[in-house]
Amino acid sequence: MDLKDILSLEAIRAGVKVQSKKRLLQDIAEHAAACYGLDPDAVCAALTERENLGPTGVGHGVAIPHARLGEVQQVCGLFTSLDVPVDFTAVDRKPVDLVFTLLAPKGAGAEHLKALARVSRTLRNPSICEKLRSTSDTNAVYAVLIDEAAAKAA
Repeated sequence: MDLKDILSLEAIRAGVKVQSKKRLLQDIAEHAAACYGLDPDAVCAALTERENLGPTGVGHGVAIPHARLGEVQQVCGLFTSLDVPVDFTAVDRKPVDLVFTLLAPKGAGAEHLKALARVSRTLRNPSICEKLRSTSDTNAVYAVLIDEAAAKAA
């Protein structure tokens, strides 16, 4: 699975300012509504419910919040870089500033897992994360995510 299949340029935001994990999830839900026509309350509730099961902060300033929703037709993603990191209860206890959100249909088993694996592999690369942190230009962020992920898959 390629990131370009689940992430559009419109789904990327850089330099976002939020004060907390809760506000970040609300902000992501509002962005999902704008990009994919989803109900922001349902997205926020699903993401919050998933976070309550266990935090999705994977360490090194990265979080991959994800949820399954009945109104989602195919796996879709949103990427957010934060101006100032927020506490995300990450496994390494470090605040998060790179957030890749995945939304999947209720019944998307393997497809959802493949997307999670692809995002995780991409954001585990320190070079990619450094490039993402060095720009607030959404076109550049998109190019880093798509080009670097494609190069690693080849």
